Amino acid sequence: MTLEPPKVVSLLASATEIVCALGGESSLVGRSHECDFPTVVHQLPVCTSTLFDTAQSSLDIDRSVKDHLSSGLPIYRVDRERLEALHPDVIVTQSHCEVCAVSRKDVEASLGPDLLRTADIVSLRPDNLQDIWNDFAMIAAAMKIPDQGKQLIQDCKKRMAMVSNKTALLSHRPRVACIEWINPLMAAGNWVPELVKMAGGINLFGEAGKHSPWMEWNDILEKDPDVLVILPCGFDLPRVQKEMTALTSRKEWSSLRAVQEKKVYLTDGNQYFNRPGPRVVDSLEILAEILHPSLFSFGYSPSAWMPLP
Repeated sequence: MTLEPPKVVSLLASATEIVCALGGESSLVGRSHECDFPTVVHQLPVCTSTLFDTAQSSLDIDRSVKDHLSSGLPIYRVDRERLEALHPDVIVTQSHCEVCAVSRKDVEASLGPDLLRTADIVSLRPDNLQDIWNDFAMIAAAMKIPDQGKQLIQDCKKRMAMVSNKTALLSHRPRVACIEWINPLMAAGNWVPELVKMAGGINLFGEAGKHSPWMEWNDILEKDPDVLVILPCGFDLPRVQKEMTALTSRKEWSSLRAVQEKKVYLTDGNQYFNRPGPRVVDSLEILAEILHPSLFSFGYSPSAWMPLP
């Protein structure tokens, strides 16, 4: 007797990518409004929405989110009726950041008693690379395919080792500042400092395994990084270009070493660096070809990153 694979609703973009990378594409029956890769998931029913205008500027988005949080208002809406109609066996959400995506708290508050009783709620909390691998295994276990989880982890680690083994021999490592939000300024934390080190750089701001910290403009001026990598959460390349005036209009901008040496790089943070899924490997490869172009050329530019025009 062959058991039917569990029906999965993924309310997290990175989780949707994990499910598909595990070969569970056909098990997906619903997704969040942010799940957009691989493109086949576009046809799935959407089970969430935002409750603020994401087309606003970086500064206005920050204000809207903080206003919602201080007022005790939700940032996202979960479609209870749609979830009940889909009746999934597994619902994947997260407890890492209530700002970045629908959280476990949002899901549990939206579920009826039936789904609360029957659905397996898998809540991801990736703070570093090891947590990402653990999440792969957790989703694979919930889907009853643990071996595929082990294989996916092994494949990702193998690709990453091909980069880190090469950079381990480098004598020169540029000092790198990774910016995760433009206005107000936030440095990239969590797994990004690990990626910078593996890619052959010295990370200046943010700590591995810790949430991304707010920072001041003077912090950048004082450290004067060799390389600036801009990877705002949720922004694609055109959006990053549009938002850059918040930095380039500062009077001290042109005095920065990275600016003078034309080593300011814009990236698609939404598709890569901000998603703790299989494409964390792509994110490492992007950093490697940015920091050491004579050693690495994976072909991600200009679709995933570009020098500041």
